Amino acid sequence: MYLGLDLGTSGVKALLIDEDQIVLAEGHSALEVDRPAPLWSEQDPMAWIAACEAAIDQLRASAPTAFAALRGIAVSGQMHGATLLDKDDQPLRPAILWNDGRASIECGELDARADFRGIGGNLVMAGFTAPKLRWVAKNEPDIFEKTRKILLPKDFVTLWLTGEHVSDMSDAAGTLWLDVARRDWSDVLLAATGLSRDHMPRLVEGSASAGRLRPSLATDWGVASVTVAGGGGDNAATACGLGLVQPGDGFLSLGTSGVLFSVTDHFAANTDGAVHSFCHAVPQTWHQMGVILSATDALSWLGDIVGKTPAALTALVEPDRAPSAVTFLPYLSGERTPHNAPDASGAFLGLRRDQRLADLVQAVMEGVGYAFGDCCAALDHCGSLPETVWVAGGGSQSETWLQMIADITGLTLQLPASGAQGAALGAARLAILASTPEQPASSVLTPPQVQACYGPKPDRAEAYAQRYLAYKDGWNSGCA
Repeated sequence: MYLGLDLGTSGVKALLIDEDQIVLAEGHSALEVDRPAPLWSEQDPMAWIAACEAAIDQLRASAPTAFAALRGIAVSGQMHGATLLDKDDQPLRPAILWNDGRASIECGELDARADFRGIGGNLVMAGFTAPKLRWVAKNEPDIFEKTRKILLPKDFVTLWLTGEHVSDMSDAAGTLWLDVARRDWSDVLLAATGLSRDHMPRLVEGSASAGRLRPSLATDWGVASVTVAGGGGDNAATACGLGLVQPGDGFLSLGTSGVLFSVTDHFAANTDGAVHSFCHAVPQTWHQMGVILSATDALSWLGDIVGKTPAALTALVEPDRAPSAVTFLPYLSGERTPHNAPDASGAFLGLRRDQRLADLVQAVMEGVGYAFGDCCAALDHCGSLPETVWVAGGGSQSETWLQMIADITGLTLQLPASGAQGAALGAARLAILASTPEQPASSVLTPPQVQACYGPKPDRAEAYAQRYLAYKDGWNSGCA
């Protein structure tokens, strides 16, 4: 039996599968985000452990016999979070999360100190880990001085599981301290942040062993010797869950944030378009991503205001409606691809007295689609845009939204058949590979069956092309 843990921003998912990848049990536990100041986004690292324990307890209760046969574990998780530990591996402060925008000034400082774009392969963005540490050094110097290890969120969970400081290449690439082409820490980039390799965890591939489950946990859970894999960043793990490890494979994720993901067999960067260039969670494989910071989160924001769930909101929009006359800029938490603008803000443009909630909902859904259009242009510029992509994330349950995105972007979207996909399954698959290294990855990382396919409709695509220009004008006119 194999356990995949997915540490998200809003909760932890635990998935137990057998060697045939049949799902035997699932567990869930919610997490809260603290926002103590404008642009800040933090979580207590110990809350991650409590959520993992709660989700695992659900598995043990629902499938005790299967859980007792546990052989491997892997963790996937939200990327970029700065978890600062003291000499006793205790958190020194709340973790600063991926969607925290406080370190925009520090980005320029680091950019001037070292070749983060060339070596790290990415723009220095406020959401990445390195500028967060520069901010801590300037604003909380006592904490910076006490920091002995810096871990990413999923790696703090791996520390709890194994007692070891370990990260994988896909997650480490999001720190800006990794030489992405060489798949190793960069001494130059670390020094530019006042750090050294001593502050960093050991690196392994996501499909390799990171260590063994601590004896005390094994005793508490009633399991024998268990391998813990390197795991992966949430998007790389999602790709593993969908079986996407070959060049040209890709997916579009409609989660809290939005991702357009494309697999490559070499390292390539496009920092001018704010494309993310990271290592994949399997050896000798990389990927590029266009990332938008508010996808389903934009609907959640509107739902919080009007007292409706995102699913209830999307149900208000008729599938065959003409493009909305209202334009929504979905920059509620700033934006990454292609603008690299942590201070950008959202906006409704073109509001009229006769418009109703359904018009606003449609505008939000279309605004997210237009943001994916920007990601398509950025990936197309560097030659890595797939024509057909799988879809993942909670927003993929809306057929109306999927068709809308296909019409806006020109992509063909494939919805997986029902069953487990995503980061938790990807983590469990990495656990299989680490526990049974004799198995070829191709036999484990297989694609799902297609449930439905959404291709662009020519008449709708033409209408949306005109509205997309209005969306771009909104940004260019400084409305964001």
